[in-house]
Amino acid sequence: MSAATLSPTLPTITVEADPKIGLRGHLRHTGALIRRNLLWIKQDPESMMDAVLMPVIFTLLFVYVFGGSIGQSLGGGQAAYVQYVIPGMIAMMSMNIAQAVGTGFNEDFNKGIMDRFRSLPIGRGSVLIAKIAVELIRLVVAVTIQMIVALLVGYHINGHWGGLLASIGLSALFGSAVMWIFLVLGVTMKNAQSVQAMGFLVMMPLQFGSSIFAPTSSMPGWLESFTKYNPMSGLADAARGLMTGGPIAHGLTVTLAWTAGLTLVMAPIAIRKFTKKT
Repeated sequence: MSAATLSPTLPTITVEADPKIGLRGHLRHTGALIRRNLLWIKQDPESMMDAVLMPVIFTLLFVYVFGGSIGQSLGGGQAAYVQYVIPGMIAMMSMNIAQAVGTGFNEDFNKGIMDRFRSLPIGRGSVLIAKIAVELIRLVVAVTIQMIVALLVGYHINGHWGGLLASIGLSALFGSAVMWIFLVLGVTMKNAQSVQAMGFLVMMPLQFGSSIFAPTSSMPGWLESFTKYNPMSGLADAARGLMTGGPIAHGLTVTLAWTAGLTLVMAPIAIRKFTKKT
């Protein structure tokens, strides 16, 4: 009797996603995938290093390196700069955390995890929504740590607790829109390093060509015009107005317009590319 007779080739079984999965099914699948992603973080706590250390490093770096000189232009020294920069850094955190969704998504493809999902009768959209939900949880953790550090270096909330919560919610809303961009990059790029490099090229001009770290009044005219409609400036200005008092209308309008535009354009592209690839 030959070896081929003793070891017959097993048929490949592929379970297609049920196209009739309802809303309740999608919610159940999304909840299960969120739990799976959180358990993955528990097994790999180093994946939280960026959310834990980045707020500490950036806050200390900008406050103690640039705070004295930029604070003088604000008329109050380092103490004035702390009040200025902390709301902007909450805005910055939404962009930095959003980048992680793209690299993590790409690694899931390269490690074969998506192949496993493909064999399960789950809604494809649940995979994407669960990724975004877990990154939003990481964003809340990062902002919480940042506010603790901010209080330690002298930030005063001055009773604007509602404004602080509104700023975190606005940052999370904008961050969820940006995540669709990085999901597209995560699906289309070959590896996580490429996603990270592309994300760096996108983030740098938006973050440093904005009002996050310094007032824009001393910038050249063309750059000041860019910052006026830069979504990071809008988000930083809106957070600053909510947390310390001041105008918020323009910043809020710019932020909500970019959030709606990015979601409407990038979400269908991300879903289509993900569905095609899986």
